[in-house]
Amino acid sequence: MASPRVRKIADRIQVIVAEMLERRIKDPRLGFVTITDVRVTGDSQQASVFYTVLGEESSREESAAALESAKGLIRSEVAKQLGMRHAPSLEFIPDALPENARHLDDILAAARAADELVAAQRAKASYAGEIDPYKKPRELEADDADLPAEDEADDESGPQDK
Repeated sequence: MASPRVRKIADRIQVIVAEMLERRIKDPRLGFVTITDVRVTGDSQQASVFYTVLGEESSREESAAALESAKGLIRSEVAKQLGMRHAPSLEFIPDALPENARHLDDILAAARAADELVAAQRAKASYAGEIDPYKKPRELEADDADLPAEDEADDESGPQDK
């Protein structure tokens, strides 16, 4: 876990970069960019800025090129607003979160479809054997009640001499 000082620096860098992209950077290649996270090393010398771009793959590539070209201007503004002796070097990294979320949505949709298929099969299914598969004790009929049980008959007769 990063120290509170480093976390505050990262939060402040995120705000500064987002404001710079909104107000000062006027590159036409820059699309709808959202700064999702900033991670700063423990010595505050390097900052990784994670971003997402709304749109197609071509707009993502153009936005990445625009961010790389504006990196110096953004770094100088970060240094000026932070008031630190050494400004952290910035590295812009496309965030994989939207792709991961889309992949998880696809997996969940496939699981939901499989569950619906199983539920449909279960609705029209029938038992393989009897409806009540459990054995019930045999009820004795009136004729069977007069006869002794087989085990008792063997015990009373004993061994037979022939």
